[in-house]
Formats: sequence, structure tokens, C-alpha cells
Amino acid sequence: MAVFRSPFTHDFIRLGVATPKTRPADPAHNGAAILSLARRADAEGASLLVFPELSLSAYAIGDLLHQDALLEATKASLLGLAHQSRDLALAMVVGAPLARGGRLYNCAVVIKGGEIIGVMPKSYLPNYREFYEPRWFVAGIGTTGEIELGGRSVPFGTDLLFRSTDGLDFTFHVEICEDLWAPVPPSSRAAVSGAEVLVNLSASNIVIGKAEARRTLCSAQSLRLAAAYAYAAAGPGESTTDLAWDGHGVIYENGACLAETERFASEASLALADIDIGLLRAERRRSNAYGLGPDAASTYRIIACNITPPAGERGLLRPLERFPYVPSDPKRLAQDCAEAYQIQVQGLAQRLASTGLTKLVIGVSGGLDSTQALIVAAQAMDHLGLPRHNIEAYTLPGFATSERTRANALALMAALKVRGGEIDIRPAASQMLRDLNHPAGSGEKVYDVTFENIQAGLRTDYLFRLANQAGALVVGTGDLSELGLGWCTYGVGDHMSHYNPNASVSKTLIQHLIRAVAAAPETSPETAAILRDILATEISPELTPADANGVLQSTEAKVGPYALQDFNLYYLTRFGFRPSKIAYLAACAWGPASSSPWPANISPSDRRAYELAEIKHWLRLFLVRFFANQFKRSALPDGPKISSGGSLSPRGDWRMPSDASAAAWLAELDANTP
Repeated sequence: MAVFRSPFTHDFIRLGVATPKTRPADPAHNGAAILSLARRADAEGASLLVFPELSLSAYAIGDLLHQDALLEATKASLLGLAHQSRDLALAMVVGAPLARGGRLYNCAVVIKGGEIIGVMPKSYLPNYREFYEPRWFVAGIGTTGEIELGGRSVPFGTDLLFRSTDGLDFTFHVEICEDLWAPVPPSSRAAVSGAEVLVNLSASNIVIGKAEARRTLCSAQSLRLAAAYAYAAAGPGESTTDLAWDGHGVIYENGACLAETERFASEASLALADIDIGLLRAERRRSNAYGLGPDAASTYRIIACNITPPAGERGLLRPLERFPYVPSDPKRLAQDCAEAYQIQVQGLAQRLASTGLTKLVIGVSGGLDSTQALIVAAQAMDHLGLPRHNIEAYTLPGFATSERTRANALALMAALKVRGGEIDIRPAASQMLRDLNHPAGSGEKVYDVTFENIQAGLRTDYLFRLANQAGALVVGTGDLSELGLGWCTYGVGDHMSHYNPNASVSKTLIQHLIRAVAAAPETSPETAAILRDILATEISPELTPADANGVLQSTEAKVGPYALQDFNLYYLTRFGFRPSKIAYLAACAWGPASSSPWPANISPSDRRAYELAEIKHWLRLFLVRFFANQFKRSALPDGPKISSGGSLSPRGDWRMPSDASAAAWLAELDANTP
């Protein structure tokens, strides 16, 4: 169990940024401050820890950088720091001014296992406004060779990559402050050559607006390179003669901020985050840029830096959304909902306009998906300047349709001012059952798949023939979650249409899209009440009558909670994670001890936890259904891609054979999940 619960067995490394409280030109004090933070980070399971630029000497010490006493004290502190850190499992990167061949360089020094294993000089020296580093340093760009430190020859140059393969498996690269601000940062070439983790030692004084500029640069570099980017800036204790320092440290992964230190802290600060190396590699495998870019790996010297993962059970240190299709941040959620509507509406409006038709036909059940599709259809008509009466919406009650859903469907049609109608399919379904000599045709309570699909098929037949009669387009209603699970009847309404605006919208996102409309100020109280009641209704296909105990047919009892299955779908299709890792992440997000944030408007009754056994059970079912139902996804109608989480369109994000086997995925889940 401890192995399963450790993030370090699932492609994670723990990355840290630290800002010690320094003293200008006091390397002995600064070395002790660095060591104290390193010990703290090591105890918390850090694999790699990054300190600010010139952190051993301090940055703002001017011409003292040319003093022999300062340089000798810095070297002594550096060697002492290396020796005293020999019992630490982590690797750390510290900043120091070091002389080599009669020249002084602004250096990043990598320390591991009590030894200095590599030194990288700063490539680009700023010489503008308050910066005039060429006064003291020589630019290191293009340098290679060795440097003598403590009687040892240590690799020196800008051609170093540090690789851990025994224990944790990752490669990192080091650059210094201005290097990131250059038009082509050294880290760009390093990433193409295999570095997944990029670290930056910075001094970076603070002025108004600069913190946001740092965030933008770090986010963009990590996103563009599908990498982690750790940035540590100078803070308390630096000289404020002419400048101020905020000690800003950030850790980004693939564009997202995972951790950030407190700015303007009066004492030392440390921020840690677990980087998903597997996620980064998955992103790179999908990117042609890595396959087509120049292969510069042969020009780097690879320095062994093997880091052993910490033992025992440890929690996951990173933001983890319970609902990967639904951000927990209210502002981002509102933005995503608004954009999703715009994409859906634009897609449907364009398809209608391109056909030369002016009418839509849609089946409305009183459930989530058809509600969302009807809202989109109404907005598409508004967008095209057509009357909403050009939408012909029908409820088609069958043998198990509840009065609640029927009433909500009719009320929603009236509230949205579309042309509403009702066709009772029971007489036609009964006739078909009799024609097939099905027991239910003579009154027996045989509610098998034939009984269910006769109803689903008839609804689709009616909708397409109504569209023929009206000269209209049939709007699809099925969603991404149903397609992933294969929870749709082949060739019928939740699978087939002329155009489906819901095709790449997950069930969990659809709920929030409807909530957004219900909460909008322009929505009438009556309409909002209908939408809230639809949201509160049990998700059910309503194809078989209630059982002897009055229990209605439940979708989630059959295919699993959509919250978990959307989680599984996202990580399987978006990143290709192995099942045991998906189960681990689900346990972190949904387990009883999870602290993952909830999206806005989730009611307390919906905030439940899942034990690992439940998570594994539903993941296994998901895998079986996902592989078995690809044939349905291979025949999908058109519909717009909505989110970066992807779609399952055979013309877009997802291609797989319909007869692929799930055996390898199921075996991996069973072998590596308790």
C-alpha cells in the first residue's frame, strides 16, 4: 500500500525553490542558511532544490565581487556546503561567483551526495538600466571544459545536462536569470535535447509589475517546451541600497503554476511541488516539434546525478482537480462555461447556415444532455437572427418516462419559446414488440435490451422523419462521457444526428453549463427553477419501469459515478496514463483524505469520497467498456471540439481500432493497484 501511495512510484519528482535570508558579502552565513533550507527540503522529500543567483555571496554587492577575500570565502563556503550536505538525498543548485582561467563567471553550481558535480556559467549578462554585470563577469555562452574546485576537476560550461536514471528518472538543465529573458533561452535547446526540468537561479530585483512578467515568462517557457520550470529569486537580506527584492519563487509545469513562495517574506522561504514527468513526456510524444526539431543532444555532456526517491508513504504535493474538465477556480469556471457555449453555438449555427436550412429538430427528455442541446439550439437561432419557433422540440414519452422529466421537458420548451410537441411512442413500441413476438408485447415484464432499444430507436426514427417533413436538421444530444463509456445505443438519438454540439462536452461540465444559465441574471426565475430541478433529477435513460421496490433505472449504478468516470476518461485519453497511475491520482483526488478543491456550486450532498476498492472497480469497468465500444465512436456525426481535454471524434483527437483488446490495461491495473 505504501508503494502505491507514494507519488515517486508514479513518475513524479519533488521540485523545490528556496530563498534563504542572506547577508551581503557573507558567504559563511549564506552557506549555513542554504544548508538549513536544504535539510528542511530533504526531510520533506525534495529531489531537486533551486536557490537564487549568487546566493552564496549575495547578488547586490557591487565591486566587492572583485575582492580576493570575497571570492576565497565564497569558494570555502561552497566546498563546506558540499561536504556538509553529503547525507542529503536531494540535489541542489546554488549560485556563486567563481574564477576560472583568469576570468570571473556568474555560476550555478550543482551539488549532490557531498560533491560538486557540475558548474554552469551564465550565458547572457544584462547591461542595461540597473544591471551592469559585464563590469564584473565574463559571459559563459559557448564555454566548455573543467574547473578546479577543492582539488578536483569538475565539469564546467553551458553544455551540461544532469540526468538521474538510477532511482528517479529525469533530466534537468540549469540557466541563470537573464538567460530566460533572452530571445532564445538556453533552456529551449536543452529541452529539445531531453531536459524535462528547467531551473533558473535569479536575483531579479522587484519593481511594479515585474512579478507578473516573471510568471508569464516561466509559464510560457514551460508550456512551449512541455517542461517544468523552477525559478528562484533573491529575497530578504539582499542589499536595498538602490534596489528591492521580493524573494519570488515559482514552479510551473506545462504552463500551469504548481507552487509559489510568499513574496516580500521577512524570513527564508521554501516552496515544493510534485512534477509529473510522465505527463511532460506524454505531451512531448504528441508534439511534432520534438520530432522535427534539431537534435542537439550529442553536443551536451551528460552528468550523472542519480537521486533516490524518499521511502515511505507521502502525499501528493500539487494542485489536483477532482473534475479535470471543470476547473475549481470560480473565475476560470465562469470563463470556461461562457467559451464552451460560444463554441457550441458557433458550431451549430455554422452547420445550419452551410446547409441552407433554417430549422432544427431536437428530442427533449427532461434530462441534462437534451436540456443543454436545446439551450445551445436556442442561442444558435438568436445568433443567426432566426426565430426560436424554428426549433421543433419534441418529448417522446415511453414505458418508463417519469412525470417529472416529461413535465420539465414541456416546461423548458415553453420557457425557451421554441415550438414544442409531444409524441407518445408507446403504441408504436408495443406494436413492434408484438411484431417481434417479444414477451413484453403480450404483457410480460421482460425488460431486456430489445425492450429498451425499441424505444430508443423509435425516438430517433420519429426525429429524423420530422426533420424530413420540416426541412430541418436533427440536433444530437449525447455527451463525451457517454461516448467514452459506450453508454449510447448505436445509430439512435444519443449516438446519431445530423450535428451534435455536445459530442465533446463531459457530463460533469454539462452540469455546470446548465448551472451557469440558471444563475445568469437574464434567466427568468421560472426558467431557473426548471433548470435546477433538471440538475437535481437522477440521471436515468428511463427505458425500463421502476422495480418492485419503486427504484428507478439509474445510469450511474450501471456505469459508475460520472465524477470518477470523467476523471478516468481524461487521464486515459489526454495523457495515456497507465491504469495504476490513474487509480493513484483518483485516490488522491477522491479518497477520504483528499483536500482537492471543489468547483463552484457543488452541493454538500454531492461531495462524497471513494475508497480505493471502489475507484479500482469503476476504473476496471471503464476500461472494459471503453475498449468494447470504440465501434460506436468510429461512426460519430460531426460536432465541435470544446476543451483541451479532447474529443473522441474519429476525425479529430481519437483513433483506435474497434477490435483492440483491453487486456494489457487490465493486467497493469491488477498488477500495480492494491
